[in-house]
Amino acid sequence: MNESTNILVDIMSEQTATAAAREKIEFEEAFALHHRTVFRAARSVVQDSALAEDITQETFLRLYKHQDSITDSEMLRPWLIRVAINVAKNAIRGNVRANTRDENYVKETVELSVASVEIDYEESAGVNDIYKALNKIKEPLRSCLILKQQGLSYKEIARSLELNETSIGTYVARARQEFSRYYGKIGKGTT
Repeated sequence: MNESTNILVDIMSEQTATAAAREKIEFEEAFALHHRTVFRAARSVVQDSALAEDITQETFLRLYKHQDSITDSEMLRPWLIRVAINVAKNAIRGNVRANTRDENYVKETVELSVASVEIDYEESAGVNDIYKALNKIKEPLRSCLILKQQGLSYKEIARSLELNETSIGTYVARARQEFSRYYGKIGKGTT
């Protein structure tokens, strides 16, 4: 090839690489766009803000390490949610004994100490009743409902939970019915 052909090939490859770089989402942008969603997905599984934040950090560390393997920007959000849910489930499985000891200690300590402002707020807002009702809903209905409430589409929910997309609407509807039934019972004082 002559020199002008080589220059043209170099220019075209640079333009292609630049276009591909623009299509890929940058890590900082992904973090800014999806941090809240990942945190809520993690918290819906572990129901602990501090642990959910740790899981969120672990999820974004995994994104940073595997950023090059995610080629489709539409798959980023479902991928992050799936990773967050899996990391959260692993954290629950791996810490069952430690959590039991910690929960017993916390229960004893809370009974002896004055309730914090956060606990008072959550109780007054009925957050505990919501969690009680959500805990009674079986999987995958609960996850579908929580992800739908976070604004995900049926397609994104199906990808995140590795379920059939055509079933998601039914799961969400059933979960809403069960939530209404359980939340109503908790609100009336009959659990």
